[in-house]
Amino acid sequence: MTIDLTDTTTGAISSALTEARRRLGGQTTGMVLTLLVVTDEAAQYDAIRAANQAAREHPSRILAIITRRPKAESRLDAEIRVGENSPGETIVLRMYGPLGQHADSVAAPLLVPDVPVVTWWPENAPAVPSSHPLGVLAQRRVTDSAAAEEPRDVLTALARAYTPGDTDFGWTRATPWRSLLAATLDQPHPRLEAGEVRAEEDNPSADLITAWLGLRLGIPVKRTVSGGPGITGVSFSTAEGEITITRPDGRTASLGWPGRPDRMVSLHRRETAELLAEELRRLDPDELYSETLAWLDAPGITAGDPGITATEPGPEIETADSGHAEAQPEPGSADEKEGTETP
Repeated sequence: MTIDLTDTTTGAISSALTEARRRLGGQTTGMVLTLLVVTDEAAQYDAIRAANQAAREHPSRILAIITRRPKAESRLDAEIRVGENSPGETIVLRMYGPLGQHADSVAAPLLVPDVPVVTWWPENAPAVPSSHPLGVLAQRRVTDSAAAEEPRDVLTALARAYTPGDTDFGWTRATPWRSLLAATLDQPHPRLEAGEVRAEEDNPSADLITAWLGLRLGIPVKRTVSGGPGITGVSFSTAEGEITITRPDGRTASLGWPGRPDRMVSLHRRETAELLAEELRRLDPDELYSETLAWLDAPGITAGDPGITATEPGPEIETADSGHAEAQPEPGSADEKEGTETP
């Protein structure tokens, strides 16, 4: 069911939602969170589609907030979608004129009571997400540095403005890589002397993995540029030879170990909906992300510079870091799965 309201109010929107649920015979509760999607007309279709797909796992009230024509007279238009693409509710709010500068006052009355709030910027992340009016409403704030023109600058800004509850899709995309690397180094291995991460030049996930490995292993880790797609390989030099994970096609990786035959591992690039669903599974602060950002912003370390080296000593890498990494299948046993997102 779709309901269009022109030049409306939040009270009228709430009444229309109640009537829509009554007509569909649905429950008045059951949402596990409110998801604020801060977007524009050009990106709203893909963003709302990803949010609806993630809502199949996390039933949500999705508020897509779009500001238009800042010099026009203040006006609020709403498009309400209930019972269409997800078990939750989707409300597209288009704010005209000065009203767009007060989007938080429009969104606040429409939040589902007594459930967490997550704010997601698919593009154009604010410099300080926790200080943004729509970020203040949320327990979790999700950005995407890869969507920026200068991902490295965005990562640096996020590192300096970090507040518990912040996260970035650059870190989420690194989850399968971190899981595989942790599983690989969780078994007995020769002493690691140095590491290297190879990826496209403007790939924030590679920058974060470089910082993470330097933080956890305490060895020099270089960040070098490859032709992609995304991250194409991670290697460690040892006295017995190189331990390598290479993924030239964005789908399947090859794990090489000195004196052992190579093994194939499923390591596909995931779509936006999968990344968002992962972030909605946990709403507590990601301490390892915070530590990695701080390492990335440390003196003498510049994200993405070819040949960057992290050399400060750190603790051993963990098999499951802060509970955020998904379980990694045994190399060679997972089915391949296509995707479209970096890394």
